Amino acid sequence: MPEQPAPTVPSPTADQRRIAQDTFAKAREAIGNEQLDYAISLLLTCCRLDPANFFYRQNLRKTQKEKYGNNLRGSRFAFFTTPRWKGRVKAAKRNRDYLKALEHAEQVLCRNPWDLGTQLDMAEAFDALGLSDLAVFTLDQARQKHPKDATLNRALARQFEKRGDFKSAIVLWQLVKESNPSDVEAAHKAKDLAASDTIAKGMYEEAASGSKDSPVLGRIESRATDSKPDKLARDADPLRKRIEADPTEPSLYVQLANLYRRHGHADRARATLQQGLGPTGNAFQLQLELMDLDLAPVRKNLELTEARIRKFKDKTAAEDDTAENSNDVGDLSEKELQQLRGKLLKEINTREIDLYRVKADRFPSDVQHRIELGTRLLKADLVDEAIAELQIARRDEKLKWKAAMLLGVCFRKRSNWRLAQRNFEEALTALPPGEEGGKKELLFQLASGCAENGDLPRAIDLGHELANLDFTFKNIGKLLDEWNDRLQSA
Repeated sequence: MPEQPAPTVPSPTADQRRIAQDTFAKAREAIGNEQLDYAISLLLTCCRLDPANFFYRQNLRKTQKEKYGNNLRGSRFAFFTTPRWKGRVKAAKRNRDYLKALEHAEQVLCRNPWDLGTQLDMAEAFDALGLSDLAVFTLDQARQKHPKDATLNRALARQFEKRGDFKSAIVLWQLVKESNPSDVEAAHKAKDLAASDTIAKGMYEEAASGSKDSPVLGRIESRATDSKPDKLARDADPLRKRIEADPTEPSLYVQLANLYRRHGHADRARATLQQGLGPTGNAFQLQLELMDLDLAPVRKNLELTEARIRKFKDKTAAEDDTAENSNDVGDLSEKELQQLRGKLLKEINTREIDLYRVKADRFPSDVQHRIELGTRLLKADLVDEAIAELQIARRDEKLKWKAAMLLGVCFRKRSNWRLAQRNFEEALTALPPGEEGGKKELLFQLASGCAENGDLPRAIDLGHELANLDFTFKNIGKLLDEWNDRLQSA
């Protein structure tokens, strides 16, 4: 029989993501009002729309437990109401429909959030879908009531093994052995994993195969070539020791990677972050740092390209200097450099869209990420997606003006001046004191928009207000003359 493809979690569409975010906001409000049943129904919708979202699932489980006052047993009628849903979970698992299995399992946990068998089934479904974080989270939640259950600890130990967290796995295998001293697998695992942990720390296996320098040899060579380690080595050594002591803490890898980046060692920074992915279970923080690190060389290329373009535009250089500068820019003409700059800007914007979309999904309450995402979607002419993100961001009072201003630009691009004007005026009203740059941009957008749409008196009034602040802003003085001429001609 042909091998079946591994199941995957489909990414939510922009509409599904927006609906889930709106629903989650309502759920938080319901929790604040102690409407827990309503909040649970909303959070179930969030999880159905975005099954891989750790934050939604975490809040759902917490709310389910709060509903029953953390009594460790759920509803007194759970014994009668859950068997039907449990049967559906088993059937969905047999059919490899893991998303449906998760939906049915949540119905069981709505009645008893501590049901052990269901949480084991859920962890298996999460693992099959490649959602390791959620598999570990589910099993860990089950341990609140069943900390010494051998089946549960065995499943969680195996998850930690996959992630390279051998210390945690060893502890759990020892608990399995205590529960069942005759368990052969548990008896051998602790010893085997202790050796694996040593190998992972020292990277001896890779050194032996020639894929990585031996750490021992490296230290000997370092002492032989430099008896006084440089500042980078002195600063990095304490962080490396802390990582050895606690390899599951993501922030330590980030600190060490940032240290390498400050000293210009991007390759070492990347290796450090990649080294941390296994022990931390692909920690989200490390994934973000890697995405940002991958952007660094593209940004550097853009910086060099713009420097070369500036050389072409320097009209005051002496003739011999100009000839020398021409050699510096290589064989590319100014037009080719401008084309290269456009490609680099597009590449950076595309990557930043991915970066801020991940941040916005992971931290839905941080509106600044949505502002950044909306700005970049607008640059990419993904106007409808930008509007969806910015309308969510507009609910935050502190950033309302910025989101509304960007929404106005979006609606101008869609040739909907009525909505654009409404958002620009809303932004102007919400503008905080001291935001002179924002005020000038809003006045310009309103003035130019009014002029384009035939409201010349209003355009001239707004233009004069802008000119009174900054007469040179985007040639507003010249535009005022043009609008006055048009008004007189009319």
